[in-house]
Amino acid sequence: MRSVAWMGCVAAIVASPVLGQARPGHAGDMADAFQNTIVSHYSNGAWVKHFFEPDGRYVASFSDGRRWTANWSTEGGRVCLRHIRPRQILPRFCTAMVDADVGDSWTSRDPLGRTVRNELVEGRQTLP
Repeated sequence: MRSVAWMGCVAAIVASPVLGQARPGHAGDMADAFQNTIVSHYSNGAWVKHFFEPDGRYVASFSDGRRWTANWSTEGGRVCLRHIRPRQILPRFCTAMVDADVGDSWTSRDPLGRTVRNELVEGRQTLP
C-alpha cells in the first residue's frame, strides 16, 4: 500500500509518510511517485495529471492545456509545494497523506473547495 498526499489540485504518491523538518524531495521518501501518475477528475470532465520528480520538481498538466510547476518537499507527514508557477494565491500549499494503491480512487476537495475524484494510475502518463 502506498501513501498518497492529496492537495486538491496537487497530489503526491509516497512510499511512506515522512516525519520531520521540511527538506527537498528525496527519491527514498517518494520513490513510487516517480513511477506513477495521479489524475484528479472534476465533475465537469476536466482533469489534472500530477508528476513528481526525484530532484524535487513537480509538474501539473491540466486538461485545458495549462501547466503548473513547483518544488515539493516533505514536512511532518505532509507533502508541500512552494514556488508555484504561474504564481497562485497561495505561495505554499501542503496536504496530509492517505493510503492508496495503484487503481484506487478517493474523493477530496481542491484548494477552492471543489470536490474532485483522484485516481492513482499505474505508470507515467504522457504530458500533453
